[in-house]
Amino acid sequence: MLLTSSQISMAISSSVVFIFTSLLFLSGYVLQQQTVRSLQAVIKPQPIAPPPPSPVLAKHFGTPPGHSFYDKYLASNRPKGGWVKVAYVQLMREHLHVCNALMLFAVLEEQESMAQRVLMYPKEWDQQASDQKTLDPQVETSKRLLREAAKRYRVMLQPVEPMFKVESGESMFPLAGLLSLSAYNRLVYLPPSGLVLDTSGLDHLFTLPMESSMLGISAGSEDESTTPSVILLSPSKDGFQTILESLSTEKYDEDAFLGKLPLLADLPEDQVHIVAKTSSLRHEDDAFDAADFLDTTSYIHISDSDMLGPEYDSPREMVTSARPRQPQARKAWQEVYEKYRQRRMDICGLDLEPAPKPARTVSSAEEPQV
Repeated sequence: MLLTSSQISMAISSSVVFIFTSLLFLSGYVLQQQTVRSLQAVIKPQPIAPPPPSPVLAKHFGTPPGHSFYDKYLASNRPKGGWVKVAYVQLMREHLHVCNALMLFAVLEEQESMAQRVLMYPKEWDQQASDQKTLDPQVETSKRLLREAAKRYRVMLQPVEPMFKVESGESMFPLAGLLSLSAYNRLVYLPPSGLVLDTSGLDHLFTLPMESSMLGISAGSEDESTTPSVILLSPSKDGFQTILESLSTEKYDEDAFLGKLPLLADLPEDQVHIVAKTSSLRHEDDAFDAADFLDTTSYIHISDSDMLGPEYDSPREMVTSARPRQPQARKAWQEVYEKYRQRRMDICGLDLEPAPKPARTVSSAEEPQV
């Protein structure tokens, strides 16, 4: 049967209406489902986030690899009177050593040592800074470093007068004068120059018992000088007066005085060495490992009789003579000097000092004729 034009038109119209009605229904259904999901997300209770962990001191309550003994010990043992009653102290006599003190305090700040920090320097430096219109470069550098110590590393600066003068007229600032700091129960003094690698072992020294007002820790070998590499002090007015009366103010020799100090020998045996000395590296055998030495040593006293000091750019022949022969010991020795040089630049902004020129000897031919 043939469809009329009106029937064809009706069929087309019905199809169009059906298609659009279906599309409208589908779009309404999708919109409805989205609305339902949004309402469910709002009504559904949100999970409560766990509270953030309590902040901890990364050093004193953590367990860095290789240093667990001292960290665990310090976590449960405090110095007498607490950490406000103990301090690292540096006594400046020369401008050359101010940077060394700043390097020490920088590591104490970085590794979060809780001990106080005191830097004593000649009051004369302040007077020179105020009297001179044009500052001596050494004085200017020292004053800059002292300001940085106070501002960046929370160091207490204390200008001091000399205790006495010797026959030559030289002003003396003996270490025994540190015993007058009776506000503290314990002081740790690190003679220049040295490299602090880990402060937890040094902090441990504040907790050790002391039977004398001054004790030394020697890191040198038995055939070397007994001058201590670290000095512990228990300040008191009576102790200060007793030692002061025993000093020979006319012919005072600090090396001789320090050589007579009783030595602290009962340090705990552990894988962490508190103190080492560069001159002792020449006595190491083939079992020595440079990486282990640098990883487990708290403080390295840089002292070699054949060298000018880590602050100087020593001539090659001096370096060749002083460095150890054993390969691993030589590697450790060179890395210590390089670390010191790099820290001196990074912290103090100072390059190595040029080696002083040797004193010129006058030959007999050059002697003045009388």
